[in-house]
Amino acid sequence: MGRGRQKAKQTKVARKLKYYTPDTDYRALERELSNAPDEPAEDDPYAQYIDQFEDEEEWQPQPR
Repeated sequence: MGRGRQKAKQTKVARKLKYYTPDTDYRALERELSNAPDEPAEDDPYAQYIDQFEDEEEWQPQPR
């Protein structure tokens, strides 16, 4: 007897998910898909160190 009630609940949830259409924020979608960053690169607190350490080889840990 419990299986019919469980199946009905699952069907109800499946229908709700199938036909649910949330409001779409097209401006947020456009910002996400565009290549332009939201903030300028000058606000990066580590930007000053990029040029300083760019030429160094990749750091390798010392064996113990």
